[in-house]
Amino acid sequence: MGDMILEARGVTYRYPAAAEAAVLAADLTLRSGELVGIVGPNGSGKTTLTRLLLGVLAPAAGLVSVAGRPVTSWTRRDLARLIGVVVQREEPVFPLRVRQTVMLGRYPHLTALGSPREPDRAAVQQALERCDVAHLADRWIAGLSGGEWQRVRIARALAQEPRALVLDEATANLDLRHEMEVLELAAELAHTGDLGVLIITHHVNLAARFVDRIVVLDRGRVYAAGSPAAVLTRQVVEQVFQWPVQTLEWDGVPQVVPLRRR
Repeated sequence: MGDMILEARGVTYRYPAAAEAAVLAADLTLRSGELVGIVGPNGSGKTTLTRLLLGVLAPAAGLVSVAGRPVTSWTRRDLARLIGVVVQREEPVFPLRVRQTVMLGRYPHLTALGSPREPDRAAVQQALERCDVAHLADRWIAGLSGGEWQRVRIARALAQEPRALVLDEATANLDLRHEMEVLELAAELAHTGDLGVLIITHHVNLAARFVDRIVVLDRGRVYAAGSPAAVLTRQVVEQVFQWPVQTLEWDGVPQVVPLRRR
C-alpha cells in the first residue's frame, strides 16, 4: 500500500445545541492506491466525518492529518491541490463547454494572472481521457446526461492533480449503468495510479463490490472496519441499519438482501 494521505485519529464533533456528538472518537485512514468506502444509515455521521477530513469542520477532540501534516496547517488553496472532491448534487450554473468546466479544476495551480499554461492544458486533457469524456470536450455541459455530467465533474477534480479523490454520494440519482460506470472509474483511478479514493455512500452492496476496505458508521461511531468480507456480516448490518437482512456471497464479496418484516 502507498503513502498515507488522509488520517483521522479519535475525532469527535458535536454541532451546537445538539444533544449527542455527530462523530465520536472515529478513526479512518486512506493511502494512495487504495479505495475505501464509508457506509452507514442516514444520520450516522458520514457527512460530518467527511467535513472533518476536509478541514471544513474542526474536531473538538482528535486529529486530522493530510499527507502527514495537520489539516489546519494547509491553506485552502494547497488543500485543493491535494484533495479533489465530488459531491452528490451540482447543477450547471454557467453556459460552459466540457473542456472549460474541467479547466476550472486547475484554479489552485494557476498563476496570479490566471491564464492557463501548457501544463494546465495537458492536465485537463489527461483528466478528460482518464474519465472517458475526451470525446465530449466541445459539448455544452447543459446537454450532458447525468452519467456524463458526473464523469466530467470527476475529471474536473482530477485536473487538480490531487493525491486523494473524495466522492461524497457521487452516484446518487444515477441509474444502474451510470452508477456502475462511476464506481468502476473510481476503482480504476485508485488501483492504476498513486491516487487514494474515498467513497461515501449508503449503497452497501455496490461499495462491497469495489472497495478494498469499508468503514461502517453507526450514530457517529465506527462500528466496524475492514474488508467487506470481514465487516458486512448479517449481525453488523442488522444492528446498524435496524432491519432484518440476509447476506449472500457474490464473486467473493458479501451482498445484503433486505427481508420483508411481514
